[in-house]
Amino acid sequence: MKSENIFDRSNLIAKASKVDKWDVIVIGGGSTGLGIALDSVTRGYKTLLLEQLDYAKGTSSRSTKLVHGGVRYLAQANFSLVTEALKERGLLEKNAPHLVKNQTFLIPNYKWWEGAYYTLGLKAYDFLAGKLSLGASKHVSKDETIRKLPTIKKESLKGSVSYQDGQFDDSRLAVNIAQTAIENGASLLNYFKVKNLTKDADDNVSGVIAIDRETHKEHTFKGKAVINATGVFADDILQMDKPGANKRIQPSQGVHLVFDKSFLPSEDAIMIPKTDDGRVLFAVPWHDKVIVGTTDEMVDKHTAEPNATEKEVEFILETFNRFIEKKATREDIKSIYAGLRPLAAPDEASGKTKEISRGHKILVSDTGLVSITGGKWTTYRKMADDTLNKVISLGKISKKECVTEHLAIHGAIQTDDRENHLYVYGSDQPHLQKLIQEDAYLGEKIHPDLDYLNVEVLWAARHEMARTVEDVLARRVRVLFLDAKKSIEVATKVAEIMAKELNKDESWINQQVKDYKALAQGYII
Repeated sequence: MKSENIFDRSNLIAKASKVDKWDVIVIGGGSTGLGIALDSVTRGYKTLLLEQLDYAKGTSSRSTKLVHGGVRYLAQANFSLVTEALKERGLLEKNAPHLVKNQTFLIPNYKWWEGAYYTLGLKAYDFLAGKLSLGASKHVSKDETIRKLPTIKKESLKGSVSYQDGQFDDSRLAVNIAQTAIENGASLLNYFKVKNLTKDADDNVSGVIAIDRETHKEHTFKGKAVINATGVFADDILQMDKPGANKRIQPSQGVHLVFDKSFLPSEDAIMIPKTDDGRVLFAVPWHDKVIVGTTDEMVDKHTAEPNATEKEVEFILETFNRFIEKKATREDIKSIYAGLRPLAAPDEASGKTKEISRGHKILVSDTGLVSITGGKWTTYRKMADDTLNKVISLGKISKKECVTEHLAIHGAIQTDDRENHLYVYGSDQPHLQKLIQEDAYLGEKIHPDLDYLNVEVLWAARHEMARTVEDVLARRVRVLFLDAKKSIEVATKVAEIMAKELNKDESWINQQVKDYKALAQGYII
């Protein structure tokens, strides 16, 4: 008998509809919400998570792909944030080794004093990492720097300082965390939009009303605790709770440009410590490309699809080109993506987003709604732990201890072989290979110039809750972020493979391709 697929949407909805009252309802399926759902279910609470679009559709798929302590917070003397993030970085590398890897960063030095200055600063970074250090920082000679970074600007180069940090695939980790939560008994539903909160006779939040965006059917879910983990959309939920409430989120936009590997033909990343706007800029090898970013611009509005401004693109190009000899142009940009950081808005108006705390804040409304704002990918697990401890302290649920510190994430397997791009599937890789053995078509590439295979599209729809072409090309296989034009070329093929698996018709395929092509234009210069 064929075993039931626990990731099948109809099975997930059927299971969720049988629960009279949840212990914890989480709104939002980015890194924060997913972390809370996983922490909650593994403590033993009945847990439901609702995401209005796809997991990690927003900020959580648009990062610089770093699992890091935050070298620049060191310069701001924010030692507690750095220490917390370095601990979490070490745990993530142990809990999801298939997606997190040790990455060497080089800070090029062009002034005589920079070598000593950065070496000293990074020794503090090493010290704060303690037992979970990924390796010691050290000074690197000019010749060795050029050997490691062949395209680096050589004029006036004195050498570099190297340090270790983590690098990862953000939305793949989000999907694996979602799978882990479901495997532990949680109910997670993407494309379920919360349209309102329910209240009891005392005006306390008692649950949510949500719409299944695929069937347009309305569902009411009751819960002891409702947690708002919607990132830049947190204010929307706070408005449902209390119309006219003060804004608690200050969105800040970060933009990244993606280039061919030839601009940084190296395994090592570059960290540029001082840009014109006082931030740091990274150039990081990722899959077979190099990601360069990021910017930090306050924005007034939040949207599911933010777009880069001309000014941000020029800033990254100009700064990157100052440090490399092979000059990058607008025509060289393979993909451009923007994300919105959900910074906890300061009580006093502050001029610069880089000065607003990157730490997280937990807010409790008079109605008992718990909201978490701020934070960063690296500390998602700690944020979840803190949030649930807050819910326990409010007396909403009985006390149970957090067990996620050493909990393996779905797919976790130690791998040093990252030549085969299927390494991101970790322990699922043999299952994909078995499908290919059963059907040779699944072993074919989705595009002659891309590594990705047809089996990955099938797997995304069958086991990774992908519901649209965008879910696959943006967040399961990362083509949209690596080469936006090529992603458009494969949209029809991806839609056809998904339609067969999800039992969709020709009109669904046509609509999906049309929607995807319109979206992907925003990633092309």
